[in-house]
This record gives sequence, C-alpha cells and structure tokens, in this order.
Amino acid sequence: MFAVPPNTIAVDATRAAAHPARIAMNVAADRSRWGHLLRYDPAERYTALLERTPDHEIWLMSWLPGQRTELHDHGGATGAFAVVSGVLAERVARLGENGRPVELVHALTAGQTRVFGPHYVHQVINEGPDPAVSIHVFDGERRDMPRYRMDYAVGPVRD
Repeated sequence: MFAVPPNTIAVDATRAAAHPARIAMNVAADRSRWGHLLRYDPAERYTALLERTPDHEIWLMSWLPGQRTELHDHGGATGAFAVVSGVLAERVARLGENGRPVELVHALTAGQTRVFGPHYVHQVINEGPDPAVSIHVFDGERRDMPRYRMDYAVGPVRD
C-alpha cells in the first residue's frame, strides 16, 4: 500500500494515453491498422487518413527519397509524428531568443517521435536513400496548413 499526499491530483489515465505522441507510437507499432493502406507514389508523398474522431486525426504517410512537405504549420493544432521505417529530417524554423531566425534540423529514425504545438513551423523531408513511413496525429483543432518561406532576415514568413 502507499499513501497519496493530501491535495494531490492524479492524472486521468485516459488523458495520458491520448497524448498525440503515444497515439502515434501505438499506431506505428500496430501494422495491422495501416499496412494494407501503405502505398508509394513516385509523383508525390502518399497520405491516407486512418482515423478521424472529434478529438484527433491519424494519418499514414509514405515518403520516397527526396519527397517533402513545404515549410508549414498546422494552425492552432498540436500533434506528433512517429517514424515507422526509414529516416526523415525535420527542419524547424523559428525566431531565436535574440530575435534572429533559427533553423534546426532533426534526423529521425524508426521508433522516434516529434511533438509540435500551435503555429510550429516545420518541414519534413526524406533525405535518405530508402523509402520512409510515418504516422501523424493531429488534435481536433487542425483546420488548415498555412505555408511559409524562410527569410533569413526575419525568419519564417507566411506565404
């Protein structure tokens, strides 16, 4: 037995389980949920909606070498993505503490996830020699996907 200190608030187990990164990792690990939908399109990155609820959307994406998104955000949405196979690069554009533009690049391999919040500007690219697969989870606030360009004098600028 253990004692719970007074005024302690327990985290709702269902809420913790619903974190976008946890959902993305669980779906990525369960190939039976998406394997039959997996395709590769030489003309553009392939996407398939796996699930839509009032709380979130789950997408399967496949990436041939060189395929990428534009520099974009997901409006007011939060979310996460998990790499199932291959290697993806995430290029993040933001203003640094000194007000100067900063670009960060994260190399992601199978089993790794990235989390993003509202107005998080990024680009995802398959820079590797092999195809890649990823699972993306967005909360219910995703309405649009504004595109940006990187202006090295002022940082990410909405197109």
